[in-house]
Amino acid sequence: MTAPTPAPAPAPARAEAPAPKTSVLRHPGFTAFLICRLAAVFAGQIQAVVVAWQVYDLTRQPLALAYVGLAQFIPMLLLLLPAGDLIDRFSRKPILAISWAVSAGCSLALWWLAGHGHAGVTGIYAVLVVFGCARAFSGPALQSLLPQIVPREQLAQAIAANSMLLRVASIGGPFLGGLLYGFGGASLTYLVCLGCFGLGTALLIGAVPVRFAAPPSPAGGNIWQRFGAGIHFIRSRPIILGTISLDLFAVLLGGVVALLPIYAHEVLHAGPQGLGALRSAMAVGEVAAGLFLSLRPFNRHVGKAMFSAVAVFGVANLVFSLSQTFWLSFAALAVAGAADMVSVYIRGALVQFSTPDEMRGRVNAVNMLFIGSSNELGEFRAGSAAAALGAVPAAVAGAVCTLGVVAAWAALFKPLRTVDRFEEATPALTR
Repeated sequence: MTAPTPAPAPAPARAEAPAPKTSVLRHPGFTAFLICRLAAVFAGQIQAVVVAWQVYDLTRQPLALAYVGLAQFIPMLLLLLPAGDLIDRFSRKPILAISWAVSAGCSLALWWLAGHGHAGVTGIYAVLVVFGCARAFSGPALQSLLPQIVPREQLAQAIAANSMLLRVASIGGPFLGGLLYGFGGASLTYLVCLGCFGLGTALLIGAVPVRFAAPPSPAGGNIWQRFGAGIHFIRSRPIILGTISLDLFAVLLGGVVALLPIYAHEVLHAGPQGLGALRSAMAVGEVAAGLFLSLRPFNRHVGKAMFSAVAVFGVANLVFSLSQTFWLSFAALAVAGAADMVSVYIRGALVQFSTPDEMRGRVNAVNMLFIGSSNELGEFRAGSAAAALGAVPAAVAGAVCTLGVVAAWAALFKPLRTVDRFEEATPALTR
């Protein structure tokens, strides 16, 4: 009777052997998910270029660019709590579809406002507030939906493929946005954004099967208690807290994206086409790094790799801030993008592997707040500093601050600095 018991032992090995050779793109639903997300990212990148150029072209005030980021960040901050809670309690696909539908409506509103001159600037800010509300739900819903589409053993591969392909859209989006704005004006570009958001919304509903969702947990306590559980989960894991906060402060203090219209206008004299190329430069570096990671993924010394990547990001931004040559500026931004891609890959893997499905909405909502803070609030910081100090001094100071953050976090978060493999950041890790 006991003889048959050893027989099943080899079976798991034979079943698991083909997994690394099988592309995650063959998994049902993942390709459709990527198409939807690529369309949305493409639209967001085009819209960001056009809004920034249009606002600065209308006002010629660096502070006006700061308000572009602030208008999108405030709704994300206010809606963090209900977004994370709803994503954990209800199906994530309808929430994401509604968010993208609202984003499409924002593109339609921006198209209508495109020809209203200075009177349209206030309207643009108002639309960006609504767009920020939609992003407060779409961001965490997207991050929480991916682990429900692919099995856990293919999740790391899915994260790498997802990140790399999204950067492809980040290359084409800004470059095309600059070209469309230069030749066809804001109206044409906003119509393209409307079509992309609409495509994502239409495809998402029926083409993306959800096969790995955990049963919804009972909604115990009130919304504050449920969200407090998510905050406690993050605080109890210094590897996760250190990872997302390092990215937050490094990009918040050192990001230069908000200053690109000023550099294109006044430093490099590159025009709207040059602005689109500069915004695409970081994506070029991200795609190159993402392609390398997809071919040569690593799972050793991930903590040291995280700190090294952020340090390279700061140095590259410092080179950009001092450059007066377009191609040197482009190359520096590409290096910064490659370093950012490495940090994004590490952060995404750590968060997804260490979070149970029933809590991913709340944890990813906090993560998206940190990302939004580093981007939109970072744009406000950069624009305000440029208004007070000038664009070049503001960019130099930001890059130096990024390097300071790397040194400080290396001392404060030893578990992050010393973590070796992604699997070490498990849900059971509390110290």
